[in-house]
Amino acid sequence: MVEHSPRALRSPGPMLEFLRGRDVLVAGWGVSGRSLVEPLLDIGARPVVTDGGAAALAEAAGLGLDVATTTELENADWSRFALVITSPGWRPDSPVLASAVAEGTPVWGDVEFAWWVDQARIYGPVRKWLVVTGTNGKTTTTQMTHAILRAAGIASVACGNIGLPILDALRRNPGPQVLAVELSSFQLHWAPSVRPEAGVVLNVAEDHLDWHGGLDAYAAAKARALVGRVGVVGLDDPVAASLARKSKARRTVGFRVGVPADGELGVVDGKLLDRAFTKAAILAEVGDISPPGPAGVADALAASALTRAIDVAPQFVREGLIEHKVGPHRSAFVRELAGVEFVDDSKATNPHAARSSILAHPQVVWVAGGQLKGAHVEDLVEEVADRLVAAVLIGADAPVIAAALARHAPEVPVVELIAGDDAGMGDEASKAAAADAVMGRAVRAAAGFARRGDTVLLAPAAASLDMFEDYTHRGRSFAAAVHALEDGDLGTTDAGGLR
Repeated sequence: MVEHSPRALRSPGPMLEFLRGRDVLVAGWGVSGRSLVEPLLDIGARPVVTDGGAAALAEAAGLGLDVATTTELENADWSRFALVITSPGWRPDSPVLASAVAEGTPVWGDVEFAWWVDQARIYGPVRKWLVVTGTNGKTTTTQMTHAILRAAGIASVACGNIGLPILDALRRNPGPQVLAVELSSFQLHWAPSVRPEAGVVLNVAEDHLDWHGGLDAYAAAKARALVGRVGVVGLDDPVAASLARKSKARRTVGFRVGVPADGELGVVDGKLLDRAFTKAAILAEVGDISPPGPAGVADALAASALTRAIDVAPQFVREGLIEHKVGPHRSAFVRELAGVEFVDDSKATNPHAARSSILAHPQVVWVAGGQLKGAHVEDLVEEVADRLVAAVLIGADAPVIAAALARHAPEVPVVELIAGDDAGMGDEASKAAAADAVMGRAVRAAAGFARRGDTVLLAPAAASLDMFEDYTHRGRSFAAAVHALEDGDLGTTDAGGLR
């Protein structure tokens, strides 16, 4: 049975009273779906779980919850449900959600529901939301924001797409005053009511186009972060910068990795400078920032803008940025061997992220590939071609990247290791072992091209799920293969002889 202890809670209030005593369909039994159960019970609703997987439904049923298969819901009496709350990955055109909308049943995302739970003061006073979105840098910026808030002594938590569901954060005792909330485009699509104290769009590049149907819809979803008191946009990114004109925030400011104008944050003489929330205040040194490089500095400026928007003093901005250290699989140094560095940026799951990663190193043996999700790699390959020593490609879309290299970098030697070379058809353990085997071959091939001064860089430019459990599994697999190398594995291949 679901463990549930009655709490001395406030009334759900008028915005959630319609759920009391009614069935609420939880669409998707993942991390976000599980986080919905206790709050729904707390306000007197009855959660009913649906999921496309039989194992997920069996788990929910084993907890004493009502369940319904997606097939059963095709002919459902939708008047039974007061609300559908969907996990962010469910597309609007999925049959369950489309049927609910057609029958007039409202569909919310878990973030939308969390917003109204907070506004209704179900778990204490209303929090300030600092929302972070963008194609790349979301997690780093969210972690930086949380570090700055901690340095300022503000009770806070990093939550949302970063791993901790917002509802779980709200239920903490004692609760946080400020939420540093990472939100994906999926989550923002399903959360039209969220009005953050401050929200940032870091950048917008091709990603998840298969889900949104195009770049314009993807950018529009990101722009929902710019509807609160302060909106922040990355001015070095043309699409993000263009959203400043469409911002619905009461005030919109920008940041750039360069000299800031009035109303902006930027960099002058190696110092992060705020000219948006004061006349001019030095916030930190560029050398304080982890990860180093332009992408890390941009993320730090974004985190600075969010926290300055709620009057965090410059000294605490610097303390927080000094305290912050980059998380795993985000341009993380793995090992140096005979003058060759090995770097794991498995989190670079699209071409835009891979670009920043490659440009941080002068000579790169590039390990890439996976699922491109509709993104294009032509511009990336053309821009970074002069830095590439060689490329080792894995995964479903390895041929697409190889073709781009043939067109724009024909002198760069390429090795393709298609997932099917080793991928198994058995259980999950067998598939994981097969993926690890492919990565081991890829790392050995990359090491063969590497000479002193080179960087062997895992920056896939693609998602991982065609081969790996997730990007963290891919990163761990890369690191394990790197640690298995010996000096004699380096420089064994003639980088000019493969094409």
